[in-house]
Amino acid sequence: MNYPLLIAVLAYEVVVIVGLGLWIQRQQAERQARDQFALAGRSLPMPVVAITLALTVLGTAHILGVFEMAWILGAAAVWFSLAHVVLLVLVCLGTGLWVRRLGLTTVPELLDRAYGTETRLLVSCVMAGVLFGILTVEAQGIGIIFESLTRWGIRTGAVVGGVIGILYVILAGMKEIGWVNLVNAVIMYAGLVLATIFIALRLPGDGFDTVGEFYLQAGEPHMLSIFGNTQIFMTFVLGTLVAVVFSQGINQMLLQPAMAAESEATIRRSLWIAAPVNGMFGVFAVALGLAAKSIPEFNALGPKVATTAMLVQLLPGWLAALLLASFLAAILSTFAMVALAIATLFTNDIVRPLYLPQASEARITLIIRMVIIAVGVVAISVAALLPPILAAMNWLFSWLVPVFWVVIAGLFWRHSQPLAITTLLAAWAANSAWSFTGLPAQLGVADLPNAYVTLAVTLVVLAVGSLLGPGRPGYLRQQQAAVQSPAAGAAA
Repeated sequence: MNYPLLIAVLAYEVVVIVGLGLWIQRQQAERQARDQFALAGRSLPMPVVAITLALTVLGTAHILGVFEMAWILGAAAVWFSLAHVVLLVLVCLGTGLWVRRLGLTTVPELLDRAYGTETRLLVSCVMAGVLFGILTVEAQGIGIIFESLTRWGIRTGAVVGGVIGILYVILAGMKEIGWVNLVNAVIMYAGLVLATIFIALRLPGDGFDTVGEFYLQAGEPHMLSIFGNTQIFMTFVLGTLVAVVFSQGINQMLLQPAMAAESEATIRRSLWIAAPVNGMFGVFAVALGLAAKSIPEFNALGPKVATTAMLVQLLPGWLAALLLASFLAAILSTFAMVALAIATLFTNDIVRPLYLPQASEARITLIIRMVIIAVGVVAISVAALLPPILAAMNWLFSWLVPVFWVVIAGLFWRHSQPLAITTLLAAWAANSAWSFTGLPAQLGVADLPNAYVTLAVTLVVLAVGSLLGPGRPGYLRQQQAAVQSPAAGAAA
C-alpha cells in the first residue's frame, strides 16, 4: 500500500471539500432563500455554472469508463466525450435555457405544465431510478481509484470514497458542489497534461509511437482510429451519440446547475468553457488507456484498474497524487450532483406537492440531506457488483431518450397526456424486452444499441398518436399565443 500517496489524496479531498463546504455553509446560514440548498438561490455565476456543467458529466464514465473501453474499442472510445460536447451545446443553447426561463426546480415539473401531474410523477420516479443507477456506477469508480492506491478492494474503497462524496454536497448543497468543482477543475487539467507528458517520456521504446506499433503488430489498426471499424461506428459511436444527447439533455443531474444559474445569459456564456473542459478530457484518457494495454505488466491487470495502476507506478509521487486526487474529485463531483438530483426530485416532485405543501425551507433542506445520505449508502453497498462502466451508462441513458422527445412534443408541437404516457410506457417496455429477452438475437440484431430501439419506438408512437389523436398546441406555443393576443388587441 502506498501510504504517502493515499494520505496526500485524502488530505487534498478533505481540505478542499470540507473547508469550502463549511465556509459556504456559514455564508448561507445568513440567508434563507427558497431553494437555497438545491439551487444555490439561483445565484451561481458563469465560471461556476460552466465548470459544474462540465464536471457533472465528467465522472466515472469519462475517466475510468474511457480507460476501460479503450481496451475494447480503441481510440473510438473518445466519442463518449465528443457526444458530451454535443450535449453541452444542446443544454447551453436549448434545454438549459428553457428550465431557467420557466423557473423550474425539477425537469418533471415541466412535464406537469405540459401534460399533467400523472406524467410528472411517472417520469420523476423513472428518472430517479436512472439516476440511482448512475450513482452506483460513480460509486464503482470511486472504489476503483482507491483500489489503485491501496489494494483494499473496490467495495472498501467505495465506502471510504462514498463518505467523502456525501461530504461534497451535504454541507452546503449546490453552491458547495459548484465552488469545489471550480478549484478541482484547475488542479485536474494541470495534472492531466503533466501526466500525459511524463507517461510519454517513460513509455518503453519511442513513447506513443511504440504504443501504435503494439496495435499494428497485433493486427488491430482500427484501435488507432477514432472511427474504429464499421461495427464500432454503427453501434458504439452512433449509439452513444443518440443515448447521451437525447437522455442527458433532459436529465435532472445536468439541468440542475442550469436552473441554479444567475440568468440565461450565464448559461449561454458557460458553453465556451464547459464544452472544451469536458471534451478534451477524452483525448487524454484514450491515450492513457491505449498506453496501459500496450505494456505487459499493466495489461495483465485487466481493463478496470490497469491505467490507474500505470499512473501510480510510472509517475513521480507528487504528480500521481495530484492526478489521482483530481480524478477522484471529478468522480466525487458527479456522485454528489447525482445524489443531490435524486433528492431534489424526491422532495420537489413527491414530498412537497403531495404531502408537505407548506413545509419550511429548513425542513425541505433536512429531507434533501436525509435522501442524499440514504441513496449514497445504498449505491456504495452495490458498487462492486456492476458490469463494464460505459455499457452500464449507455443502457441507463436509453431510459430517458423517450422523455426528451415527449418534452419536445409537449413544448413545441402538440400535447396529450394519454399519448405522453403511452409513448413512455411503450419505449420503456421495448427497452426492457431488448435487455432481458432473446428478441434481439432472434431478429439477428443482437448488437443494436438499446438507444436506437427506444428512439424508434418513441418517434413512431408520438408521430402516429399526434397525427391521428386529439391534442392541444404545445405548452410554449400556448404561452406565446397568450402573450401575443393582448398585444394584438391593444394594437387594434
